[in-house]
Amino acid sequence: MIRSRVPARFPHALCVPFVLGAASLLFAAPALADEPHAMHMQHSHGGAATAIGEPGNEAQATRTVDVDMRDTMRFSPATLTVRRGDTVRFVVTNNGKIRHEMTLGTAASLAEHAKMMQQMPGMSHAEPNAVTVEPGERKTLVWHFTQPGTVEFACLEPGHFEAGMRGVVNVR
Repeated sequence: MIRSRVPARFPHALCVPFVLGAASLLFAAPALADEPHAMHMQHSHGGAATAIGEPGNEAQATRTVDVDMRDTMRFSPATLTVRRGDTVRFVVTNNGKIRHEMTLGTAASLAEHAKMMQQMPGMSHAEPNAVTVEPGERKTLVWHFTQPGTVEFACLEPGHFEAGMRGVVNVR
């Protein structure tokens, strides 16, 4: 005879919804990890968003810059100078064996987002100021630099920012 470990005062009918709910969360969690998110631009309304510029129109690109990403946790080039008003087409190539990304932002927004990415590994970006690039892939990011100053870029995959995978665009 099989005996249940569930007390008699806890009906078996109530167990089924709990078990099904827990199972659905387990299966949904990996799918949620790859969901793109739009944190930078949402957090950056106002000062930070305009400080780094705005999404550019590829047809109006004044310059193309090839950016190489490798598993050495470096961008090449890591420093770039552009003129205010330039629309730059970044052709970003991942020559490594792990996923990388290039995200434009302020120093503060990139540092904040890197901390968040530590807690959400597997997230990819769906903002106009970022591209997530799988190994062997090439993607394009077009950006219009509207203000003089410094715009930073970084890979926000967990641990990459902390390892120094960052760069600077000096806007003159």
